[in-house]
Amino acid sequence: MNTPYWVKNSIFYHIYPLGLLGAPKINHFTEEPQEQLSRLIPWLDNAQELGATAIYLGPIFESTSHGYDTCDYFTIDRRLGTNAGMKLFCYEAHQRGLRIIFDGVFNHCGRSFWAFQDVQQNGQKSSYLDWFMEINFSRKNNLGDPFTYLNWNGDDNLVKFNLSNQDIRHHLLEAVQTWMNEWQIDGLRLDAADCVQLDFWSEIRQFTSKINPDFWLMGEIVHGDYRKWIQDDLLHSVTNYECYKGLYSSFNEENLFEIAYSLNRQFGKEGIYQNFGLYNFVDNHDVSRISSRLKQIQHIYPLYALLFTIPGIPSVYYGSEFGVTGNKMNWSDENLRPALDLESVRSNPDEPDLFKLIQKLSNLRKRIHAMAFGAYQEAFVNSKQFGFWRISDHQKVLVIINMSDQPFQLENFPINHDGDCFDTFENSVIPLPSSQQLSILIPPAWFKILVFD
Repeated sequence: MNTPYWVKNSIFYHIYPLGLLGAPKINHFTEEPQEQLSRLIPWLDNAQELGATAIYLGPIFESTSHGYDTCDYFTIDRRLGTNAGMKLFCYEAHQRGLRIIFDGVFNHCGRSFWAFQDVQQNGQKSSYLDWFMEINFSRKNNLGDPFTYLNWNGDDNLVKFNLSNQDIRHHLLEAVQTWMNEWQIDGLRLDAADCVQLDFWSEIRQFTSKINPDFWLMGEIVHGDYRKWIQDDLLHSVTNYECYKGLYSSFNEENLFEIAYSLNRQFGKEGIYQNFGLYNFVDNHDVSRISSRLKQIQHIYPLYALLFTIPGIPSVYYGSEFGVTGNKMNWSDENLRPALDLESVRSNPDEPDLFKLIQKLSNLRKRIHAMAFGAYQEAFVNSKQFGFWRISDHQKVLVIINMSDQPFQLENFPINHDGDCFDTFENSVIPLPSSQQLSILIPPAWFKILVFD
């Protein structure tokens, strides 16, 4: 869908700065800005060493609590720093060759947003009544206002915008233009994209493309047919929650048929998303850390191998490369968004071998064309083993996943290839017999990535 070329072979590193920097949970709007963003710069080096090529930075604008209750779209949250500090951070990222993606929270705002405060102060005389959805002065809301309004997901702290109003549209577009001009950002992750009317995304696409034709738009979509949002005049990509669920669930239920089904449905010969660069992940700021989600922690290694070899754009959530744990508890996301000391987690990781594995997968993905760009084709599947091809014009890659606690012997598998193949992780050549059949042993809870040139 006219996806900017730089995205297609990108590897994302996702940072939730309010959590990572240990910002106070509540912003009282009275303190002076605390310049904390410089503390994120070592994380850029960590991401670059891991193999990332782009940084997705969670909400950063002035808000009351978690960042998705924005009150000022033009000012960096004082708990993080200043606009000047963000300019330096973005400069440092770009100097390292890292793209920068901001969180665009356009479905709703916080109750401290200045236009909503005008409604609170001036009631039905406010000039901004129409900026918000279904304000009704016939009854009180749960927070004591003499009116009700539409919110996001039943939370009165998140006030839904009326994006049919041209003035609020103009305000948000002006903010995006400021971010692009001041910080040279390369794209947006669009929060709650499924709650926003499509013509607004169309306007965002047209607006940003005029400023920068390579600007990337990725929507947060949890359910639904992704084709509704990924179109030439709408978004370039969406979050692939279908495969997120299939990835961890297949291992926990010892049923690799689940992820095989999703991948075939999405990317196979008749796949409905064949040409889409979907945003793939095994955890993020809204779901339990993968190290806590998996029933058997050794499965984390073949799981990341899957993440980096399936079609789409892989993303790593900060700290998960070290095996950081965290469960979603009582609808709270606090455990998922911890403050971390980089030197501590690097020197004493929960999973000592994981960083190097992801690093190697990143480098292979950049080097092996078919891993990033090749068509998808299932090779075989059973409950504990799964194989698939990534095929480009001059190269084939065979990925074999073994989730069993026993070695798996693949015997006499037809590969229709003359010559040898290369075992990327063992860095060795495997001679193939003239019968063009492959026999190979896959270690327990491990994988093979075999390249046929």
